[in-house]
Amino acid sequence: MRRDTRWRTGDELPPLEIPVTRTLIVAGAIASRDYQDVHHDAELARRKGSPDIFMNILTTNGLVGRYITDHFGPTAVLRRVAIRLGAPNHPGDTMVLTGTVERVDGDTATVRVVGANGIGDHVTGTVTVTVPPGTPSGDAE
Repeated sequence: MRRDTRWRTGDELPPLEIPVTRTLIVAGAIASRDYQDVHHDAELARRKGSPDIFMNILTTNGLVGRYITDHFGPTAVLRRVAIRLGAPNHPGDTMVLTGTVERVDGDTATVRVVGANGIGDHVTGTVTVTVPPGTPSGDAE
């Protein structure tokens, strides 16, 4: 575990692989109270032109937040999350989140995040995170 809060521009976060399951998609939609049929009903999603159900942006946002806090530690505070969706996350795929530190200002870092799946970039954006001085920040060695 990394036990300091010093980062440098260009530092890369370790990738995080997230299996995109039907359960993850539906549970994320329910948890965020997004009851649109394209997030839980495969037949209706197909009728609307999608090959299957797909993940909503709120679930993606939560997974991006998890990726950052998994790396920077439990005291990390997400200051700003600015993401865009691209290729949909469908059941049976895997999304791989990667990140690169773009800026550092004291105890605050801005990280460029990309989440890619088998058909392209599902999510791109930046997250600004602060870790209070003197607290551990950790990522797997």
